[in-house]
Amino acid sequence: MSMATTVLDRPYESPAAWVGPELAPSSDWIYVLTDADIAELDTALRQVNDAGLEVPNINRVDFPLPNFSKTLANILQEIEYGRGFKLIRGLPVERLGEKDATKIYWGIGTHFGEAVAQNMMGELLGHVKAVGSNWDQNFNLRGYQTPVHLPYHCDKSDTVGLLCMQTAKSGGLSSIASSIAIHNEILRSRPDLLPELYKPFYVDHRGEEFDGEAPYYIAQVFSVHNGRFFARFGQKYVESAQRFPEVPRLSKKQTEAMNLFSELALSEEIRLDMEFERGDMQFLNNHYIVHSRTEYEDFEEEERRRHLIRMLLFTPSYEDVPKYTADLNAFIRRWGDEPRASVLSAENG
Repeated sequence: MSMATTVLDRPYESPAAWVGPELAPSSDWIYVLTDADIAELDTALRQVNDAGLEVPNINRVDFPLPNFSKTLANILQEIEYGRGFKLIRGLPVERLGEKDATKIYWGIGTHFGEAVAQNMMGELLGHVKAVGSNWDQNFNLRGYQTPVHLPYHCDKSDTVGLLCMQTAKSGGLSSIASSIAIHNEILRSRPDLLPELYKPFYVDHRGEEFDGEAPYYIAQVFSVHNGRFFARFGQKYVESAQRFPEVPRLSKKQTEAMNLFSELALSEEIRLDMEFERGDMQFLNNHYIVHSRTEYEDFEEEERRRHLIRMLLFTPSYEDVPKYTADLNAFIRRWGDEPRASVLSAENG
């Protein structure tokens, strides 16, 4: 398959080329909701409730935020063109309850972009909870359905959001890393491996492909399209695609390059850790931020188990993307247009 393979021979300059130790002592990547913000959100919530509107039938017009919308526009600018992430803290989820907190979270999302399907069922909101543990043997289980450590990866779409409803008993730390910083470090330390990450990789659909279509898709880890940086990384799904005999075997250099990416993302020199609090909303740019989560232990009571609500968004500035990204975007739009019964299962997990 022909793909753009021009490899940068110099570091990519971007505010998103941050490293964790520079940001960890600061809190400017956290926006704490003010009393005025919460009052506006409450007013918008009352408006949609009075109108009898439910997710997903709430749009931006239905959820007006006269002043807070300006703050959200600045946050979106930071996500799309700045560091690529923001943590919004302080949504009073205990007072609101899950249904109303979710409506506010959805309403905020409408000010960022368009929510898109997360799986073959066409779900627009995903509940991140542990239901199994062995996703090495069960290819119909996803990492977010387990309590085990998640390798660094990015999700589909332009932006991923997570709303924390419940925290774990212990563990479950969220970690993120800049794909641009990783790219630049590979260029500095192992320039011989960088070209491997500009080549096509075969990525497992994990059973969510459409009937009659390939059970994998093809993407590059790194590319630069019309001057803009794009990255797509998910080593676990690249490795599991090797179960298909028609997929080309990974070369030693490809594996070494992916291992180096993962090692750098995990390194203290690059990664940024954050501990979620109830009511936190994390938004990440999938094109140049990868994320992970440490292993965790849950409470025994169902109502206290770790629970995040995920949202995937297409955002305004990403209409012009590489062809492999456009193809993947079209695929997940089909998930929304042609929903089917789920293959996701915790059985054998």
